Amino acid sequence: METHEINKRFLAHFQAKDHTPVPSASLILDDPTLLFVNAGMVQFKPYFLGEVPPPYPRATSIQKCVRTGDIDEVGKTTRHNTFFQMAGNFSFGDYFKEGAIANAWELITKSQDDGGFGFDPDRIWVTVYENDSEAAGLWQKVAGIPSDRIQARDGRDNYWDMGVPGPGGPCSEIYYDRGPGFGREGGPVVDEDRYLEIWNLVFMQDIRGEQSPKYGHPPIGELPKKNIDTGMGVERVAYLLQGVENVYETDLVRPVIARAEEFSGRRYGADHADDVRFRVIADHARSGVMLIGDGVTPGNEARGYVLRRLLRRIVRSVRLLGVHEPVLPEFAAVVRDAMAPSYPEIARDFDRISEVMRVEEEAFLQTLTSGSRIFDLAAEETKKAGGNVLAGDRAFQLHDTYGFPIDLTLEMASEQGLSVDEDGFRTLMEEQRQRAKADAAARKKGHGDLSVYRELLERHGETDFLGYTDLQATAKVIGLLKDGQGVPVVREGDKAELILDRTPFYAESGGQVADTGVLLGSGGEAKVVDVQKIVPGLWVHRVEVIAGEIGLDTEVTGSVDQTRRGSIARSHSATHLVHAAVRGAYGRRAAQAGSLNSPGRMRFDFTTPGPVSTDVLTEVEEEVNDYLQNDVEVQAYTTTKDKALELGAVALFGEKYGDNVRVVDMGEYSRELCGGTHVGRIGELGLVKLVSDSSIGSGVHRVEALVGTDALKHVRKEQLLVSQLANTFKVPSDQLPSRIEDVLSRLRNAEKEIAQLRTQQVLGSAGSLADKATDVQGVAVVAEKVDGDIDAGALRSLAQEVRNRLGSRPGVVALFAPQGEKLSFVVATTAAARDKGFAAGKLVPSFAEAVGGRGGGKPDLAQGGGSNPAGIEQAITALRGAVAAG
Repeated sequence: METHEINKRFLAHFQAKDHTPVPSASLILDDPTLLFVNAGMVQFKPYFLGEVPPPYPRATSIQKCVRTGDIDEVGKTTRHNTFFQMAGNFSFGDYFKEGAIANAWELITKSQDDGGFGFDPDRIWVTVYENDSEAAGLWQKVAGIPSDRIQARDGRDNYWDMGVPGPGGPCSEIYYDRGPGFGREGGPVVDEDRYLEIWNLVFMQDIRGEQSPKYGHPPIGELPKKNIDTGMGVERVAYLLQGVENVYETDLVRPVIARAEEFSGRRYGADHADDVRFRVIADHARSGVMLIGDGVTPGNEARGYVLRRLLRRIVRSVRLLGVHEPVLPEFAAVVRDAMAPSYPEIARDFDRISEVMRVEEEAFLQTLTSGSRIFDLAAEETKKAGGNVLAGDRAFQLHDTYGFPIDLTLEMASEQGLSVDEDGFRTLMEEQRQRAKADAAARKKGHGDLSVYRELLERHGETDFLGYTDLQATAKVIGLLKDGQGVPVVREGDKAELILDRTPFYAESGGQVADTGVLLGSGGEAKVVDVQKIVPGLWVHRVEVIAGEIGLDTEVTGSVDQTRRGSIARSHSATHLVHAAVRGAYGRRAAQAGSLNSPGRMRFDFTTPGPVSTDVLTEVEEEVNDYLQNDVEVQAYTTTKDKALELGAVALFGEKYGDNVRVVDMGEYSRELCGGTHVGRIGELGLVKLVSDSSIGSGVHRVEALVGTDALKHVRKEQLLVSQLANTFKVPSDQLPSRIEDVLSRLRNAEKEIAQLRTQQVLGSAGSLADKATDVQGVAVVAEKVDGDIDAGALRSLAQEVRNRLGSRPGVVALFAPQGEKLSFVVATTAAARDKGFAAGKLVPSFAEAVGGRGGGKPDLAQGGGSNPAGIEQAITALRGAVAAG
């Protein structure tokens, strides 16, 4: 049974049981606790947490997931994957344990002819939480599983929570017995290779405290509504139903391995080391395509770093298979063909995905060249020192800085007749992992105590946002918070959070900053300084009470700062137009990667694998301003997501959209899914002026622009500047560039002449300095402070000239030049001094501490700097002492 058919049957089974099918969420949801979506329940967390009421009592989905905790284990086993699909069914306060067990049992044991998976019931085992006798009894009652195939396990295996205080509950896992050829008898508690877990049913019934029941701590309460969250591993079910040994041999993964076989001429299954490489290529190629498809670009931090590491592991594995030409776009095409039936957006966006992979591979191949030089130097130093083991810190440097996996370093070391200190390397890797874990633990604190907001949302429902049409409205105060605690009234001078049943104020979201304004009641007035959606659907107004008092359940009139709102709306509309123009120039690969819409100014980030031309950005600016002259009407309307995409509306990566979406049209030029506020006609923008552009990371570019009167002020300022310059240089403005270039050229020539004269003047003192040489144990030592305006280059030339004047004598020259609160120094030695063991670079440590500095160099010449000019005399004494000591 093909994997796509497994997905279809799963969804059809639960749709027939009144579950609403929900599309997979993006892999990069806005969740502070997660780098990537790693489970089917993630997009439903607001419902499980009680932040918003669920729009349906039952749901089902096939969620794409990425887990990266054990990337280094991928390929070494047949169980570890980074990308996988999780099929799930969810109940929000509807059915519970018996329903979940009955639904799962029916699907896995129903014959394939009847739409099920057709697993042999006699080969099914289950585990339950050790304290959950109810679940064990239901498996016997509903499924008829005998008690000897139901095994109890402790909370580490069979209790689920999110790692933070909140909902949790026991779980029951379904296993399939693959047979005696795959391991020992005795069920999952004995052998989880033979007994393969395929489905986990979570019975979400508890509220956990600071300590998790996973480790024996009791829950602190029961959920008022019990929920079901299940996850079936699609890839695991696929390789069981397809009769293959593991996930790498299934229909969606094996084609990548086949392509790698074609490239390398080697065969999967012939050599264990090669098999590991084939599996890494297959797994990471899928993950890479899916992550790029959801808007991740390679980089050096967070998600971008993980993606870069995955792609580089592919290149490394291909290289170890003997293939040196670029291959990532080829593998991407195989993934596209395999995955597109379930994820058609991969095919639609393939040009961009392929281009990102191509550029990253080219960059890494250059990095491999640089890293190889570093490796060669480390290997040479190891051999010269008489060693045969490459230090662990050098292997870690290659891994951390150049992306060299340890097995590539091991292979290169073996070719040089060296081994590697793997224990030292792994110690450093573990330290890095621990730092990453600490960071992840810090991210998990993202779910603070939101109970007071959830209670307000549950009691009063979602805030009615009126701001698309009204900038002033009367509303009722339904919540008052001060320092996080509910209060009945807030008074003059208080800073508080105020929740209304309806509001004209826009809450910060989608890159658009929040509205500001005032709230006026019969007894007081407050200034609105910010508006946030602390939980989805609830507008929280952060205010400063400037007069009187405002009480709970009173009526206030909210007035948005109309001038500021208008300026923000112009910026947001300009962002849409710039986005459209950039996509026109660079195609679908130029996907929005972030934005900021503030009064009079917009910032727009977009992905692009290659460099961004200044000429193209100039054309973007001209195109946008030309289009403004059409003064088309801006239309906003609500429709289904599928209809919007059919109309060509652009959806942003990482955004979660419901079934119904708001579309903003600016003629046929721009059509986007957007919840922000906009102008009525594009002519209101007046002028859009790009003022800066820069690269903010690998494959991500940023442009900033001024809009409307802010743009006009900027242009006027530039005109004034040009006029002043033209007046200063006494030429027409169109001749300014050539005139300025002429002046700069003459200035550069004058500076060169001055530098030459200064150097000649400095070198003129070489003779008098050489005459100051004193004998220290048979070595002529010149150690002096050099006053005057002398830079490091001139000081170096002077030291060399003084050394030359010492002739064939053993000589050491050390010159110090103070420059304000800092200083430069140079040490030079004659050949005769070096024959006696005096190397310039090794003399530096003898005096560097005295001047608060450091430096180094070669045996004949070393230089450096310091921060303590007052220590020069002490440094000179220390140097003489070092020479005297030999």
